[in-house]
Amino acid sequence: MSLLTLEKINEAVKHRPAELEKARAEGRKVVGWLNYNVPEELIYALDLIPIHLGTGGNDRLVELGARYISVMNCVFTRQVIGLFSEGNDPYIKNTDVVVIDVTCKQLYRVAEIIKHYFSINTEIIGVPYNFDVPAGKTYFRNEIKAFTEKLEKIAGKKIEQEKLEKSVEIYKEIRESIKRLYKWQAEPIAPISWREVYNIVQAGYYLDKEIYLNLLRELLTELTDAVPSQQVSATEPRIFVSGSIIPPGDRKILDIIEEKGGRVVVDDLWSGFAPYFDTEIEEPSIEGISDAYILRYTHASLPQLKNDTDRRLKNIRRLIKDFQANGVLFHTLRYCDSFTFKANETKNVLKNDGIPFLEIHTEYAGSDYGAIGTRIEAFVEMLKVRTLNIV
Repeated sequence: MSLLTLEKINEAVKHRPAELEKARAEGRKVVGWLNYNVPEELIYALDLIPIHLGTGGNDRLVELGARYISVMNCVFTRQVIGLFSEGNDPYIKNTDVVVIDVTCKQLYRVAEIIKHYFSINTEIIGVPYNFDVPAGKTYFRNEIKAFTEKLEKIAGKKIEQEKLEKSVEIYKEIRESIKRLYKWQAEPIAPISWREVYNIVQAGYYLDKEIYLNLLRELLTELTDAVPSQQVSATEPRIFVSGSIIPPGDRKILDIIEEKGGRVVVDDLWSGFAPYFDTEIEEPSIEGISDAYILRYTHASLPQLKNDTDRRLKNIRRLIKDFQANGVLFHTLRYCDSFTFKANETKNVLKNDGIPFLEIHTEYAGSDYGAIGTRIEAFVEMLKVRTLNIV
């Protein structure tokens, strides 16, 4: 059974660039952003339009970006620069200012490059690496306060408490809705797949947030009455996808998993579930938003030096349990040092828990498709055998 709301979401995304052109013609400003710790609530509260930028999976754009930055940067970073260089991306074309936080240092370099070579208006948000200490919390609060003041200049007005409260509530309900969708797709008999939910998450990169929220509400209502479209046997392996970003346009690893008989049931990708999992804004204020962002699901670029206090590892264990994952596929992009360096410690921690782990190190080119397929197929078959033994 086809879900009608999915078709509505796809149509809304298709028409979004034209809507942005019209909004800009009417005087509204578009704030494009990259990375992980940019608080959209503040952008939206000032009647600015937040757009999450960046795509993947295009080796031609990667090569184009490599003209401006070393090839020893990840393919996503190079493709983003390629997008700005080419100038055809409809969202970049309709962006008035680009905001990049310093969570990932490679994307921080993107800010410098696009400002220098393409005269893009850019803003930077500093992110503390000692985020668990009081000084780190204070530093980030000051960064978000300064960021808010810059946004107010762009918007030509001060942020209003009533609009900030409304924005926080909208984003809170969006997060709760995404969490409900993740639970739906993980059911043994599910009317929606993880991949469909993942695409819905990334549709939210572009759509107006109130329209997006209404579509999520409509979808959740439709799911309640939907006939399940997939019935999964007890031996089909349930896979947790972790690691580097998998942005819109990059579906290579996901295609291979499905082709080889695996079923993804959860992820902790910063392009997927991670921003929705545990972002809890306790009060609708600049300080409350700042604290929630810096204390949410930890990005691998931010150091956790002890395994027993590493929130990222704790959350991986929790998600494995909650979604009953049989194994972890850890996807890393070549030269994505943050996640590559985390792979081995993640493997060792999960080994102690008896959780199978496979790291796939790749780029956007298709030359390794066969080799990756062989490894994933073996991993899936091993998980099937383990599942049979468990049962």
